[in-house]
Amino acid sequence: MNILDTLLIANRGEIACRVMRTAKAMGIRTVAVHSAIDRDARHVREADLAVDLGGAKPAESYLLIDRIIDAAKASGAQAIHPGYGFLSENAGFARAIEHAGLLFLGPPASAIEAMGSKSAAKALMERAGVPLVPGYHGEAQDLETFRAAAQRIGYPVLLKAAAGGGGKGMKVVEREAELADALASAQREAQSSFGDARMLVEKYVLKPRHVEIQVFADRHGHCLYLNERDCSIQRRHQKVVEEAPAPGLSAELRRAMGEAAVKAAQAIGYVGAGTVEFLLDERGDFFFMEMNTRLQVEHPVTELITGLDLVAWQIRVARGEPLPLQQAQVPLRGHAIEVRLYAEDPDHDFLPATGTLSLYREAAEGPGRRIDSGVAQGDGVSPFYDPMLGKLIAWGENREEARLRLLAILDETLVGGVKTNLAFLRRVLSHPAFARAELDTGFIPRHQAQLLPAPVALPDAFWHCAADAFIQSEPLRSRADDAYSPWTATSGWRSGGGAEIELHLSCQGVERRVRAHGQNRLQGEQLRVAGQPSQRLPAVRQGDTLYLKWEGELHAITRFDPIAACASHAHPGGLSAPMNGSVVQVLVAPGDQVEAGAALVLLEAMKMEHSIRAPHSGTVKAVYCSEGELVADGAVLVELEEGR
Repeated sequence: MNILDTLLIANRGEIACRVMRTAKAMGIRTVAVHSAIDRDARHVREADLAVDLGGAKPAESYLLIDRIIDAAKASGAQAIHPGYGFLSENAGFARAIEHAGLLFLGPPASAIEAMGSKSAAKALMERAGVPLVPGYHGEAQDLETFRAAAQRIGYPVLLKAAAGGGGKGMKVVEREAELADALASAQREAQSSFGDARMLVEKYVLKPRHVEIQVFADRHGHCLYLNERDCSIQRRHQKVVEEAPAPGLSAELRRAMGEAAVKAAQAIGYVGAGTVEFLLDERGDFFFMEMNTRLQVEHPVTELITGLDLVAWQIRVARGEPLPLQQAQVPLRGHAIEVRLYAEDPDHDFLPATGTLSLYREAAEGPGRRIDSGVAQGDGVSPFYDPMLGKLIAWGENREEARLRLLAILDETLVGGVKTNLAFLRRVLSHPAFARAELDTGFIPRHQAQLLPAPVALPDAFWHCAADAFIQSEPLRSRADDAYSPWTATSGWRSGGGAEIELHLSCQGVERRVRAHGQNRLQGEQLRVAGQPSQRLPAVRQGDTLYLKWEGELHAITRFDPIAACASHAHPGGLSAPMNGSVVQVLVAPGDQVEAGAALVLLEAMKMEHSIRAPHSGTVKAVYCSEGELVADGAVLVELEEGR
């Protein structure tokens, strides 16, 4: 049996913290690696030892194989856990670890290679008898080859990065006219995220469910499946909500999919934790999509319905221990649902958000409640990494109990300083169709009107609640040296009249003059709403900002001096960066005539590519950015003059 008393985690965020928690419980010392901008990150603070890799972008830090192995040797680690993302499915990394005489907490390099190329994996699965979606998975990568393949299988089609995952390098193409631009964009994303621009194309299955099987194999030829997960609620082909078991699956279908997944794993000599992903259509037919040769983000829901710790299993398998269960012994108890908490703006096409977490309050853990996070209050969210802050997970005896418990967790979670998808997640879980388990990958666009409603003006009741909370959270005295004078009291006391204070408040760019009447009472960090004794709104004061939760959305409110307020100096007609990022390509020059909707600048942030498009036809007056430049949120990129 291999000795393992020190483990290096070659990752960041919540997965690094998660692995550390299990390793420490097993008496194993933990080593964190970090980039220069992550030196104060939570996973670094929680590790027993930390090693600085330098750099900021992943290519300058977390993707440097030699530096990570040097860090393991210098720290005395015997093993490396790759987490998910970065190098977790890199065969060269696994092989380098083995050559360095260290343990890799993942499958053999040969298994990663077999599944690392989606094209090769599909050919392998076809030979193994695993059902496939019709498509093209060949070596030729020219536009005409993809055009011919798309015509053969029929539109719509799905372009996918051959070496990718997580929705990166993935584009749905509805018609032939869109193919060339979509292919070029997907190739750029794939190259940026995985260092490999190769693509495949397959039939886009309408109204499919995304159902995946958790498999686990040891070094003794034993492989089993740990039930399934439904991951159908997605945006931009990335999972948002996951649950286990998949609602509505019969025991026969679960067994058929599980056995197909085990067959896929055994065909490549798999070892460790892996996930075989399938598309499941309305008729109950399932098709192999891909195999992720790593632990998945959504593994907690499997842990909650089985009572197993999959990270502990990874460590024991790496030590050479056999799996402790036979297939018939795998538990399936109750139901679990997980949501991914992202720093992003659902109202603007889920664009990633950056900034500082000026407020971060997690719900309390307890029976049926689990929080896996990688951040804390005061941490920064940079443009260089995935914007996921953490995962909120609930378990119940049945699906409805889990759903209601997770809604309560969402209500108790407070995040301020950056935009998040918290309110959006609550709308998803509250939607009647989700409660009825009417799931498929088109759930979000189909219910977009309810899940992504048009912004509406905040009502008067909100402003009065904000004013009362603002005043009642102020210090009791404006001067500490005069504790008895009525003139230093901040309560709004007046001789011969009721307490009333006028405030000028600002929220979401809207400014209002409001009178605080004190009818709504602040108790601790909960505002009791007048006339509604059961309604309590979270209200947290942080310096000059009040955070008030209203209808599931946390709003930041500040006071302003209307006399000193400055006029905006924005460039008229300026098109600004919607987030921090780097400029991939500038597509226009001053003097160019453009049509409405034309792409002007391609921006990359958090491994995704975003197009800055013309809101109207006109003439490009000026360009304020260049390719490769890092730009800040709100920076003006192009100035567009309307008309010709």
